[in-house]
Formats: sequence, C-alpha cells, structure tokens
Amino acid sequence: MAGVHPQDDLLKMTHRENWKVQHERLHMKHRGHEAMHAEMVLILIATLVVAQIVLVQWKQRHHRSYNLVTLVQMWVVPLYFTIKLYWWRFLSMWGMFSVITSYVIFRATRKPLSCRTPRMVYKWFLLIYKLSYAVGVLGYMAIMFTMFGFNVFFRIKAEDSMDVGVIMLFYGLYYGVMGRDFAEICSDYMASTIGYYNKGGMPSRSLTNDICAVCGQRILVNVEEEGFIEDTYQLSCGHLFHEFCIRGWCIVGKKQTCPYCNEKVDLKRMMNNPWEKTHVLYGQLLDWLRYLVAWQPIIIGIVHGINFSLGLE
Repeated sequence: MAGVHPQDDLLKMTHRENWKVQHERLHMKHRGHEAMHAEMVLILIATLVVAQIVLVQWKQRHHRSYNLVTLVQMWVVPLYFTIKLYWWRFLSMWGMFSVITSYVIFRATRKPLSCRTPRMVYKWFLLIYKLSYAVGVLGYMAIMFTMFGFNVFFRIKAEDSMDVGVIMLFYGLYYGVMGRDFAEICSDYMASTIGYYNKGGMPSRSLTNDICAVCGQRILVNVEEEGFIEDTYQLSCGHLFHEFCIRGWCIVGKKQTCPYCNEKVDLKRMMNNPWEKTHVLYGQLLDWLRYLVAWQPIIIGIVHGINFSLGLE
C-alpha cells in the first residue's frame, strides 16, 4: 500500500520474523566484504594470541601486580556497562557487595588485628562463595531446563526462562570470582599481621604447639577463658589449626600451603565427603573465568581500535 511505512511493517511482525528481516539486512550490508572480514578475523586471532602470551608472562613474573590489576578491572568494568545499559538491579547488588566487602577489608588490614577478625572475614567470604555456587548452579539448571524444552510444561516463554538462567549464572560466577580474590588479599594481610606467615617464605614469629597460625589464638582453651572451642585439623607437615581457620585459608583464601612452614597442602585429604570436591572444581572454574570477565572486554576493545585505525568496519 502507498501510505505504509517499512517501519510499521516491522512493528506488526512477530519477534522471530523481525529477527529474520534484520538478519537478511545484515547479510545485504556485508555482502562483497569477504576480504575485509578475513582481515578482521586474522587481526582478532593475532591479538588474542599476543594478549594471551603477554598475560601469561605477566602473571608468571609479577603475580601480585597481575592479580591486583585484574581484580580492579573486574570491579570497575562491569560497573561501566551497568551504568551505560541501565542495569539498576545489578548496580544495587554490586553496591551492597562493595560496601560490605570494603568494611571487611578495612577490618582485615587493621593493626593490631582483632582476634575475631579472621573468623569474621572467612565467614563473609565463605557465605559469598556458597551463595555464588548455589546461584550459579540454579542458573545453569534454568538454561538446561529451557534447552530441553521443559519450560513449555510450565507455560514459560523460552526467552524469559533463558534470560533468568543466564543472569543467575553470571551473578554466581561474577561474585564467586570477586569473593575469592578479595578473600586471598585479606588472607595475606591478616596472616602477615599475625606474624606466623610471611609472603617472602619465612615467618617472623615462632609458632608454639597450642597456637593456630591462621587466627593467632590458642587452639585449646579452658572453660573460663575467652576463645573458640571447635574441632582441629593437622596438616601433613604436623602443624595443628582450628578446622574452620585452615579450611578458610585453603578453600576460601586459595592458599594451598601451610600458613606457617609453607609446605604444600593436599586438599583432597581435607575433603570429608565427595560433595566438597565440587567446591574445589568450582573454585578452579572461577579462576579460569577471571580472564574472560576482566581481560576479554579490554582485548575486544583493542581489536576494535585496530580495525578502526585500518579503516575496517
């Protein structure tokens, strides 16, 4: 009809029909640009390879600066996209997490260190770790639920259930990575302040048999004394710790050495049941994901900059 605008036709189409039209227009726009696209793919591959080599070398030679820069990027980059795309729900959760974590870090870096601070720090990050694990698993299940078509039985749109799954999976993985990284920083500060652990390898204080090197408190206390009454755990090197402290040190704080003598810790011996092994695997997944969240946007930005400078669209 003479008076009908093409935009009006798009509004009358279904979501799938609209997507097909947009896809066809995209193909029309890029038709005949195969050589340019090949150059862009080569630039992307070359940039990824070079970036991977640089990051690996940086991590091996300057581990602490690499971790610090990565952590800052993970904290700031999502904030930029959140504000740009108006994701207020994520921004509110990010703000709440940042405020509480900042207070926990403040407590962990004070000197002298309160006797209750290590336990408070590990409890907070253990809570974050478990919540992120649960939310991530639920998100993954929601995605599988949608992919196998079970959403139809509950009359839920595939787009809605998939969106919920992806968002929950992202929340779980993102806060899981952030929590583990901040826990590692706090572990270093607290243990160095207590004095039984030193980043250089040698402790600055001598450890007696009745002191836990993680929290600096007596392992066994009398009924009338102030302290913690709980199970203990002995590492293969012979040093004894509060069970909660050493689990927080190894699993939450990512330390796989004895807090006193730096001997390698066998995490498999610390697992009381098979279910705890999944937490170690989840922790390894979070460590791998750090590269994807922190560095991938930077690398893609560099690729876009190279393409723009060469006149490639």
